[in-house]
Amino acid sequence: MPSQALAEPGISVLHGNQVPAGMTVEEICTQMVPPREVVLGCGPTREHLVVVELGKFERKKFKNSDLRDGQAKMEEESAHLYPLPRKEALTLNRKTQLETDSYPIMLWWSPLTGETGRLGQCGTDACFFTINRTFLHHPMTKAFLFYGTDFNIDSLPLPRKAHHDWALFHEESPKNNYKLFHKPVITLFNYTATFSRHSHLPLTTQYLEGVEVLKSLRYLVPLRSKNNLRRRLAPLVYVQSDCDPPSDRDSYVRELMTYIEVDSYGECLRNKDLPQQLKNPASMDAEGFYRIIAQYKFILAFENAVCDDYITEKFWRPLKLGVVPVYYGSPSIADWLPSNRSAILVSEFAHPRELASYIRQLDHDDRLYEAYIEWKLKGEVSNQRLLAALRERKWGVQDVHQDNYIDAFECMVCSKVWDNIRLLEKGLPPKKWKADVTHLSCPEPAVFAFSPLAPRWSSLRDMWIPSFEQSKKEAQALRWLVDRNKNFSAQEFWALVFKD
Repeated sequence: MPSQALAEPGISVLHGNQVPAGMTVEEICTQMVPPREVVLGCGPTREHLVVVELGKFERKKFKNSDLRDGQAKMEEESAHLYPLPRKEALTLNRKTQLETDSYPIMLWWSPLTGETGRLGQCGTDACFFTINRTFLHHPMTKAFLFYGTDFNIDSLPLPRKAHHDWALFHEESPKNNYKLFHKPVITLFNYTATFSRHSHLPLTTQYLEGVEVLKSLRYLVPLRSKNNLRRRLAPLVYVQSDCDPPSDRDSYVRELMTYIEVDSYGECLRNKDLPQQLKNPASMDAEGFYRIIAQYKFILAFENAVCDDYITEKFWRPLKLGVVPVYYGSPSIADWLPSNRSAILVSEFAHPRELASYIRQLDHDDRLYEAYIEWKLKGEVSNQRLLAALRERKWGVQDVHQDNYIDAFECMVCSKVWDNIRLLEKGLPPKKWKADVTHLSCPEPAVFAFSPLAPRWSSLRDMWIPSFEQSKKEAQALRWLVDRNKNFSAQEFWALVFKD
């Protein structure tokens, strides 16, 4: 970043917080900072403007924890990750100690599950799952499980032994931990569960309960009623409270609003208010929220990042409600549409004014509009790739009769570890599993050409490209340090990041 941006040394650009007097730049780099904070001078000189481990603070799951003891308190934000009751956990008593001598140990290095010990059955195999880091040097510890948003430089299980597999669970977008999305870091892992279809355990459909919710007419508002509602509602609705993410969606929507009316209920570009009881983001799966959104003809379904196969509830929710999504996000979205004509793709329009013109055309022509909901009215999901993915996945969403995807991830690793144990028992070499760049890869973020209305540094918009560029250096530095296979300090890491 240009040095002239540093108008006030010692001030946090976005928040205006004072940097404590006498603090070294290395100390600043290792401090916990508030979400989305930008800190000055985290490197060998104060010529750099640096986003410090931004992904660690995007979620508040591990409150005030440096993860060194693996006992961080779980927050309510983990509900969407872990919606089902966990299998009964064992306490670390003598019985458990005996069991850990007989079964491979899967050590969650990120304390995602909060379980101090559980013997889990995975088909005919069983493994002991724990977040207790005292098992680091146990001879039966075979795999370390990481949650991507919380994968950081502060503490890694080094030195890594030859029989130690690393497994990554990361269902989030790159804004939660950019350095994972580069080859030097993603290839550190043996097994992956990510949103990519190429992952060992693809989570592409993680926000879709099943094909039946797509076909359901429960929330569908008849077109005649929607036409009547248009007297007081805009044709388009937008609901976002995570403003200025890497996809730069708010810039697009702001421009689109100059050509067509949009009802915006979230914190981003808000011009309409939800009822008080629905203002909490946790209410976005509430019946009342569904009923409000279902009244609209179209919804702006814009992801926070543009990555192949990164598809969230922003896309699936309107399809469930009978609202046509105007989608911006995954370039591979066409592979996942319920039918060929079930969404309007922003990428097919050269400018927001052209998109607005097309939506107005559909809004005034019932026959053209109904072509986008015909599949739902007939209950016909024709996309065989989507049907196969839902049929073949080994986990369920909000289904008490199926494992959730955390259980499936744990069992995938457990089973692969057992496969290699059995090979070794036969005197055969173990199978080598390794992630590649297709398992977690996103292009550099880009901004739309529309002129920003806000002053520089008043939002996150200007941070994502330099953050991405820095993350490439972080990935290279981290890989070099891990390959060295020795514990390292934050100071060593940052010195490598800013070596040049």
